[in-house]
Amino acid sequence: MDDQTELAPMDAIQSLQILSFVLDEEWFGVEISGIQEVLEYRNVTQVPRTPDFMLGVINLRGRVIPVVDLRRQFEMHLSAPTVDTCIVIIHVEVDGENTPLGILADRVHEVVEIDTADIKPPPRIGNRIKTAFISGIVRHDEHFIILLRLSKVFAPEELDLVKEQVSQEEPAEWDAV
Repeated sequence: MDDQTELAPMDAIQSLQILSFVLDEEWFGVEISGIQEVLEYRNVTQVPRTPDFMLGVINLRGRVIPVVDLRRQFEMHLSAPTVDTCIVIIHVEVDGENTPLGILADRVHEVVEIDTADIKPPPRIGNRIKTAFISGIVRHDEHFIILLRLSKVFAPEELDLVKEQVSQEEPAEWDAV
């Protein structure tokens, strides 16, 4: 995973801009520098023999982009896409190469600027997701935002498998999508 998708060292900066989004009524955040763009939900083409958390692929301006469902990765309740569902295009490092990856979000809320002094460590108990996936928690308005450590969310061997399967299974209908 490249440094762009991780939170910068807390003592080096005083504020961060994060994109806040919702999964199963919980708020999450990713540093904005690791995000390429946010897309409206679109149909995802399934790819055989990929990990359970991978929904499939989309065509983004001629590039095949894998899309993953963090609900599956975090063992949350699964639900069908709604009008608010988005695909957030982030960048991860796979085999030393910066690779775009889509993550499904129930809805994207906003970009917020947070003071790094307000970021607290994740609680040791009571989390629905592994604390290794969390770089910290911050309160914004009436919500707590869980700041994700994306390099820990996706194990390198899983991402290698996704990349390998996507490159082998490029559907012929991409030109029409």
